[in-house]
Amino acid sequence: MLKIEHIHVMNLENAIRGARNPMNSWEKSDSSYNEKGEYILGSNDFSLAVRLCRAGTDHRKYLRQVFVSMDITAPLYWWKEFDTYKIGTTANSTSTMHKIHCKPFEISDFSTDHLAEEAKLVFGHLMEELEALRLKFLETKDKNYWYSIIQLLPSGYNQMRTVTLNYENLINIYNARKNHKLMEWHVFCDYVRELPYSEDLITWEKRAE
Repeated sequence: MLKIEHIHVMNLENAIRGARNPMNSWEKSDSSYNEKGEYILGSNDFSLAVRLCRAGTDHRKYLRQVFVSMDITAPLYWWKEFDTYKIGTTANSTSTMHKIHCKPFEISDFSTDHLAEEAKLVFGHLMEELEALRLKFLETKDKNYWYSIIQLLPSGYNQMRTVTLNYENLINIYNARKNHKLMEWHVFCDYVRELPYSEDLITWEKRAE
C-alpha cells in the first residue's frame, strides 16, 4: 500500500527564469499564472525547458530548482528502498520511537494487501502480541516491552513522511523504479506522471489519449 497526499509543486517560475540566465534571454519569457494560481509555461519557455531537459544533466540544472512536497504513507520495506535517494531530498517522518505505543494496533496500520492466506494467520497472531506488549508497557512502563514492540514490528508497518524532492530527483527515481517488482513503486510512478509537465520534463513518455 502506498498513498500520496498534499502534493505541491513550487518554484517553477524562478527555475525557468534562471534557465534563461546563461543566454540573458529573459525578454523571451512568455509564461504566466492562470486564474487558479498555476504557473503555465508559454510556448517559448516550454520549448526551452524541453530542450535543456533532453540535453542532459549539465544543461537541465534548472530542474533541481523545481521543488515537489508531498505526504507519503508507505510500508517500512518501501521506505528502506526510497532512503537510497539521499541527494536533494528531505523528509520528516511520524515517529515509531515516540508514538508507537500511543494507540491500539489496527490492521490499517500495516500493508497487508499481498499477504498469502497462511501469512494472514501469522500476521493476526503478531497483531495480538504487539497489542498485548503495548498494554503491558502502558501499565508497567517497563522499557523491555517497548523494545519488544520495536524489534517485532514488521516491515509492513505504514509510516507517513512529508517529503521534499525536485524534478531532477524524480527523473532518476522514475527511470530506476518504473518497472520494479514492488507495486508500491508503480503507484508512486503513477503519481509522478500526474505532476505538471511530467511527460515532457520527467518521464518523457506521452500519455495515451
